[in-house]
Amino acid sequence: MPAHLDPTYRANALASLGEHELDVLVIGGGVVGAGAALDAASRGLTTLLVEARDFAAGTSSRSSKLIHGGLRYLEQFDFALVREALRERGLLLNKLAPHLVHPVSFLFPLHHHWERPYIGAGVALYDTLGGARALPMHRHLTRTRALELAPALRSDSMVGAIRYFDAQVDDARHTMMLARTAARHGATVLTRTKVTGLLRDPGMSVRPGGGSLRNHGGPAHAANGHSTRVVGATVTDRETGREYEVRARRVISATGVWTDEMNAMTGVDFPFHVRMSKGVHILVPRARLDLGTGLIMKTEKSVLFVIPWQEHWIIGTTDTDWSLDKDHPVATATDVQYILDHVNALLREPLSPQDIVGTYAGLRPLLSGASSDTAKLSREHAVAEPVPGLFVIAGGKYTTYRVMAADVVDAAVAGFGRGVAPSVTENLPILGAAGYHELLADIESVAQRAGLTVDAATHLVSRYGSLATELFSMIDREPELGMALPGTEYRGVEALYAVTHEGALHLDDILTRRTRISIEVPDRGLAAATAAAEIVAGPLGWDEATKAAELARYSDRVNAELKANTAADDATANAARQVAPC
Repeated sequence: MPAHLDPTYRANALASLGEHELDVLVIGGGVVGAGAALDAASRGLTTLLVEARDFAAGTSSRSSKLIHGGLRYLEQFDFALVREALRERGLLLNKLAPHLVHPVSFLFPLHHHWERPYIGAGVALYDTLGGARALPMHRHLTRTRALELAPALRSDSMVGAIRYFDAQVDDARHTMMLARTAARHGATVLTRTKVTGLLRDPGMSVRPGGGSLRNHGGPAHAANGHSTRVVGATVTDRETGREYEVRARRVISATGVWTDEMNAMTGVDFPFHVRMSKGVHILVPRARLDLGTGLIMKTEKSVLFVIPWQEHWIIGTTDTDWSLDKDHPVATATDVQYILDHVNALLREPLSPQDIVGTYAGLRPLLSGASSDTAKLSREHAVAEPVPGLFVIAGGKYTTYRVMAADVVDAAVAGFGRGVAPSVTENLPILGAAGYHELLADIESVAQRAGLTVDAATHLVSRYGSLATELFSMIDREPELGMALPGTEYRGVEALYAVTHEGALHLDDILTRRTRISIEVPDRGLAAATAAAEIVAGPLGWDEATKAAELARYSDRVNAELKANTAADDATANAARQVAPC
């Protein structure tokens, strides 16, 4: 099946919506929704994925970019969660997505001699949980050796350190590639398509606040006593406003922090709720910190990472309650100062706000429980069928998306009445994985054939895997596409490929998620936006007025975020960000 998510693909997919009943309708294009679409489609089920905005537009593009078990969960004795996550880490590194998931090392500074046996035992357990060792084992370092590895640290900030390994991922790119892989296996995947109502048997569409009730422990019934099984959804194309009725045997909600909105749409009480925790990260230039490894340090609430990220360091995160706009959480000046205060406690030359080139904020979907502290709420996931035909999954960690997807699809198909194959995604590489290692091993010849520097070719292969050959062919036809977008390390071909193959419809999609320009350069991508708009206007059918509107929209968004970053509190920052609701 085609996996070129271009405008023609989208038009054809919309034209066929509602023609036939599907096996599975997946609501939500984050990592779990995309994973569920791939899981269902690879079992031979007719599958549709709909996303209200863009792939990974919410939490799945705003994580710490780590594929990890979570050292801090060992301290909470959540061994099962850590074991499961580390097993998934190994699969992603070695089989499923080696082109997208890469090893990264961390230094854990020790402040007291007594910490070495305690923390060392935890890291040793971390190395051995989850099956086969996918990464090097940890090592204990003296203070002298630690400072050789991380000269940016103050000598009096530690008595020694432990170095261990984890993995990192470009979360937005990985999520989008899951959706493309699902399309390759027969799923239809659509962005900018919002579910505005649920279809109920015998055809009643229930919108938020509808009148169906749920008897606890029993089936859902409408007020008139008829069956209220969910049999599909009303879907609105946000680009045109046109509505479609999509019927499906099972509907899966993988809506993350929007789970409670789905709750309201059903009109019944869910067996669980989602509580939001805001996590903020900042980016500083790689040259600003003389480090040969990432860092991890404990804080009074959680942990703080310094993570190598191409030409930058990602530093975060925070962990605070959030109850405002879910589409656009923002970092405040208070959040940023919290991060600076904690990382500066270790640095010889403290960072200042002027060193920061980018910030981002994301919302963790935590299953609500008895704890009043979001740092202590569960990262495990739950699956429920609050009304017949609707299956909801919530909670979990980015790293365990594949397990979550398999669990919710298993639950959904249990009553199909015909044999459905078990999940095969444990052995199903993501597009670009096959042939990646061979391409990377021959990178000098690859670069020469493509007419690129070795660094430029490595950049493309490390982001696209073996699919980089498609971009090399595009550059061969139009050599100017091999030029970098202004102020960035990204090539013009990446903007074009984003709309011809990866489903991007707007500048924000290209600059924020297909590339990460919006958080990696000081002007947040304003210079690159103009060049990108020229490249993609033709394939997207933009006239001059549309192109100008796209540029203005992106500029407004950047300015609103920068203003929000100066606010001292969430409410003020949220109000500033709402000026540009794109």
